[in-house]
Order: sequence, then C-alpha cells, then structure tokens
Amino acid sequence: MKLAVVGGGSTYTPELIDGFARLRDVLPVTELVLIDPAADRLELIGALARRIFARQDHPGRITWTDDLDAGLDGADAVLLQLRVGGQAARNQDETWPLECGCVGQETTGAGGLAKALRTVPVVLDIAERVRRRCPDAWIVDFTNPVGIVTRALLSHGHKTVGLCNVAIGFQRKFATLLGVAPERVELEHVGLNHLTWERAVRVDGTDVLPQLLAAHGDAVAADIRMPRPLLDQLGVVPSYYLRYFYQHDAVVEELRTKPSRAAEVAAIERQLLDLYADPTLDEKPELLGRRGGAFYSEAAVALTSSLLGGGNLNGTAGGTGVTAGRGDATDGSNSGSQPGRSGGEDSRGEELPVRAAGGGQSAQVADGGQTPRAAGDGETVRAAGDVQIVNTLNNGTLPFLPDDAVIEVPAAVSARGASPLPLRPLAPLFAGLVANVTAYEHLALDAALKGGRDRVFSALLAHPLIGQIDYANRLTDQLIAHNREHLTWA
Repeated sequence: MKLAVVGGGSTYTPELIDGFARLRDVLPVTELVLIDPAADRLELIGALARRIFARQDHPGRITWTDDLDAGLDGADAVLLQLRVGGQAARNQDETWPLECGCVGQETTGAGGLAKALRTVPVVLDIAERVRRRCPDAWIVDFTNPVGIVTRALLSHGHKTVGLCNVAIGFQRKFATLLGVAPERVELEHVGLNHLTWERAVRVDGTDVLPQLLAAHGDAVAADIRMPRPLLDQLGVVPSYYLRYFYQHDAVVEELRTKPSRAAEVAAIERQLLDLYADPTLDEKPELLGRRGGAFYSEAAVALTSSLLGGGNLNGTAGGTGVTAGRGDATDGSNSGSQPGRSGGEDSRGEELPVRAAGGGQSAQVADGGQTPRAAGDGETVRAAGDVQIVNTLNNGTLPFLPDDAVIEVPAAVSARGASPLPLRPLAPLFAGLVANVTAYEHLALDAALKGGRDRVFSALLAHPLIGQIDYANRLTDQLIAHNREHLTWA
C-alpha cells in the first residue's frame, strides 16, 4: 500500500507519521512518500519520519521528493495538506479584514475566501496529475477551507472525501469528561465544515448530552469559548468556529489586541524545526500539540483505511464515534463522495451527479453503478461501510441545500466512497445559517474557478459575516491587492 502526502514538508507531518506508525494494523502502509517543494524542510521531516517508523518497528519505506509526478506514481491514496502562500499569506488573511471591522480568519469571512482563491486552482492541478499518475487513488482532503476545496474536487469528477478534526476532537474531549472509552461515544454531528453542531452525544447508544451539559457545561463552554447559558438555551454544542458568527464583534476586538494565530504558529514552527533537526529525536515532540490539528492522524488513518477497503478502529470508524440519529431519519441516504453519472444541471449549467433516492428506492453508489439499497433508514446505510464524519456531497441529505453542496455529516465509508446517513430535520436556527454559508461557498468556488473582481465581490456580499456593500467593496480590493501574486486573473 503506497500513500502520498502532498504538503509533506509541513511541520505537522510528524503527527500523521506517528498515527501511521501506531495504527499500522489498521492501515498497513508499505510505502509512504512525502511531497513538497520546500526541500530543506522536507529533508528534516523525512528523516524524522524514518526515525519514528524505526522506533515503532514499522517496516514501511519512507521517501521524499519535490517531484510531484514521481511521488504520485502508483499511489493508492493521496492526502492533501497544503497551504498556498505559507504562514505569511495566512497572517495577511487574519489581519487585513480587521481593518474593515470584519473577522480575520483563514477559513471563513474575507480571509477564508482569500485562501480559497489561492488554493482551489493549485489543488485542482494536483488532482489532475493524480488522475494521470494514479487514476484509482482516493484523494483525502485536509486542506482548508475543506468544504470549498472538497466541492471543487468533486465538481471536477475526482475521487475525494474531505476530512476535518473538529468532530474527533469533540468525541475525545467528551469521552474524557464522561470518564468512558472514546469508542463508546458517538456524535450526532451536522452542518458544514467549520459550521457544525453536536445535537446528541451517545454513550452505548443512549443520548447523554443533557447530562453532559448539566455536569460539565462550564468546561464545554470554556473549551469552545462561548457563554454557558447559550449551550443551555440551544441544547447543542456548537463548533468553536461558530464564535465568529455568534460573537463576531467581540472576536474582532479580541483579535485586534493580540498577535495573529499565524504569527503564533510561525513561532512554534521555528521551534519545531529546531527540534526536528536533532538526529536523536524519534517521536513527535510535545510542542507539536500546540501546532493544532489534534487527532488528525487517527481520523486520517481510519478514513484512508475504509476508502481502501480495510476495517476501522475499535469497530467505530477510527474512534470518530458518529451517528445520525437512529430510527428517526426523515430523508434518504446518498452516495456522494465520488461523482457518478450525470443527473441534471445546476444554475451554472454544470452537470451534477444523480441525486440518490430516499424512502427505500435505489441509491447510486460511488462506482457509478446502481445497487438496490433501502436508503430510508440509517441502519441499512450504516451496514454499507464504517461510519465516520466526513465532508461529501449533500445529494438530498439536507433537503434545503443543493445536491452539489458539500456537507459535514456522519457517513458510511467504504471502497465505494462515502454515503451520508439519514439526518433528522435541522432546526431553522441552524438551517438558516447553513443555507446562507452554502450560498456563499457556491459563489466562492465560482470566483476561485473563473476569477474576476465582480465574482469576488458577490461572494463577500453573500457572506453572513460581511453582507454590506461598503464592506464588500473594501474587502474585495484588499483581498486582490494582498493576493495578486497568487491570482492569475489579477
């Protein structure tokens, strides 16, 4: 089994390597290639990766290269974890929007759009080369903004599933608070990437979210940095990224008074690279935990194993512990991680995959064939693969969204792709925001694919964190000015 990691020179790569080494029975990697244009960093991280494998007696071979095509040859799966423009571009994403009184963040708002515009063309070029060099390989996207990038890949017909560590992070934290093993905890996680809510926390099938909030609500609120009364009122646990929406003005003031997260990460990275240069270091350093992306390796191993036809961890999909609400589903499940035959057009005149039918009708599977499958209940879909929380095509799962929207929900994952489990209806308080951000993501992808000031302006005007003509105009001009070197049309 050959895996390729594009962006292998990231200082976070040793976390991924550690997961591959520890979980080799789940994902038996025989060859791992790290691909990155930053040759100096790649040398340091590649050598450390080999030492980590050796320490844990992993027999796999690790190589590294700055030649993308050579690194991709023969890969069974390709993991994308790249940052176009590096931490310097991220620092800009997190600072110039503040001048307009808007949140500065690399995955949402104007900064998130800037990152999408830089990233989508690069990722699509990489994916085309994956198609040529290893056409059967799955692409696992961890590159932010995951929802937009995954939607771009799927709209161009690539075998792709998007991955985020928010859900597994919650699952592990809740397990600790409840004093139970992580594999016993399942989450009812729903929304878009970085715009999700935990609607249930089940231990051995019983929802204990009310008890969790009653006993540990202060700790949960502190972790996501939101008021405890809000959790009690909503009865759900929002992702900490909802702070940018629910407390936008307060967050803007907070961000104006401290260094950017990019500056903090850049300082950590300098320390990490010094540590990685130590030839006696053969494990991931503790400092790496401050870099971000906790539990990414466990989630990546579980997802990759399932996509390549392997099993999961602890019988619960890599410990990601998910469910979509058994027995009370109201819509069908739909295979959405690999586009199949065309089933219509969206408003841009582009072909869309067939919408999988609900209510006991056949659902299209990822290999393009039609497999009769009752799609009206979660247990039937669950049996089709390991259940994990991923980013994949909506295809009717949330009926108020377009089929080609990318949602982050529990899905049955197998070698055929990811099929979302049926979901209970989403309350208007949450559905309204999801629909609004989905419309923005549609316009953001249009701007990333076609370019042009007008498209950038439209996306910013549609974003719920902006939504005003003056702000959208100023932010459009700033975005283009700060990213001109990355935008061919500018």
